[in-house]
Amino acid sequence: MNKAKLSNLLRQFKLIYLADLVRFRIQKYKHQKTNNAFRTKHPNVALPPDYLIYESFQMNYDKYYNGGLNMAKKLSEHFKKHIELKSISILDWGCGPGRIIRHMPDVINNNCKFFATDYNAKSIAWCSENLPKVQFNKNELNASLPYNDNSMDVIYGISIFTHLSEQLHYDWFNELFRVLKPNGIMLLSMHGDNFKIKLTETELNDYNQGKIVVRGSIKEGHRTYAAFHPKPFVEKLFKEATVLEHIIQTSETKDWVPQDIWILTKE
Repeated sequence: MNKAKLSNLLRQFKLIYLADLVRFRIQKYKHQKTNNAFRTKHPNVALPPDYLIYESFQMNYDKYYNGGLNMAKKLSEHFKKHIELKSISILDWGCGPGRIIRHMPDVINNNCKFFATDYNAKSIAWCSENLPKVQFNKNELNASLPYNDNSMDVIYGISIFTHLSEQLHYDWFNELFRVLKPNGIMLLSMHGDNFKIKLTETELNDYNQGKIVVRGSIKEGHRTYAAFHPKPFVEKLFKEATVLEHIIQTSETKDWVPQDIWILTKE
């Protein structure tokens, strides 16, 4: 049985949360030695509780911290191609335990203001206490943010739409678009064609017809809730925006399937 069929079977029998918890325990044990070494080498680095790290990415301190730093640098390079990173407001939508946004003030700086929002109360509580250079907000799963219209110059969301239902795709995109300034930049990552190898035959048939594929039966927003995004669906979702770039990333390793990057602007 392949992983896609197993995943859907676990959802059907309401065992996906238990399976994911087991996976967390396995990863924690597997990375115990390297994680302890990271703590010894970086005693002053504030780290979130283990499950918050795992829930948002992987149970690996180095990938959380240094991987987040590298991602912040990569994102800033994407932004620079389209907007001057000076005295602007930047929002991390779905920040989790601050893997990327914690580095943005040092990577970009230049008199910018940094904001971050997430629906996970524990992540926001930890971030608010430990990452003072960013203004954090706890949002709900429904699409509502406490920011004014046209208030953010840059908004990014890394693997957030990948865990939402079809309706919340439209709801959240409309809310983000409301908050984005005219000529601002929005960068979002999606499960694009690279992920076709992970789909069942039935899912692939829907995907190839341009339909979003959603593996639900669990709480939206959780790491095990998955959505896959064919290009026609994404273009329909973004019809009110102007697409500046659609980047189909490639991977040289078998254990990493890269998401598509979409960069948009509001005219």
